[in-house]
Amino acid sequence: MAKTLIALIVWLFAALPVVAAQSNPPPKKAPRPAWSELTPAQQKVLAPLQADWNSLDTTRRKKWVAIADRYPKMKPQEQQRLQKRMTDWAKLTPAQRQEAREKYQRMRKLPPAKRQEIQDQWQEYQQSLAPADTPPESSPPESGAPAPASPLPTPEAAPSTSQSQ
Repeated sequence: MAKTLIALIVWLFAALPVVAAQSNPPPKKAPRPAWSELTPAQQKVLAPLQADWNSLDTTRRKKWVAIADRYPKMKPQEQQRLQKRMTDWAKLTPAQRQEAREKYQRMRKLPPAKRQEIQDQWQEYQQSLAPADTPPESSPPESGAPAPASPLPTPEAAPSTSQSQ
């Protein structure tokens, strides 16, 4: 009996480090790509996001890289719009970003007819703000920073598969 007890104690001491090592999860891999892995052209396009790049997960980084790769094919007006939205997004606090993401998710859940109604209302609102000689924005914000003091919910948010992060 004593030999069995000693053998059990020795076995526990031998097995304990192995069990403890198995219970620790492997360290998480760093999200890819790192800023330094981007091409100079991608870095130039994504410059407004550089300060936040390390906080983005791999999925968002890949979405932004895909946008940067499409950037040269965009019309100049689309390029300017993208740059402004990235800059505005980068200026938001984490709480404001979360609010924008939640608002975007609520908009996605609306029926298409209701979304179209809100988009129409947004266009009317934008036209009422635009100076007479400036053409109105053709569509509501799809991503990036929320419009300042907008009375309507707008479909802006974090990057999505269609437009952004």
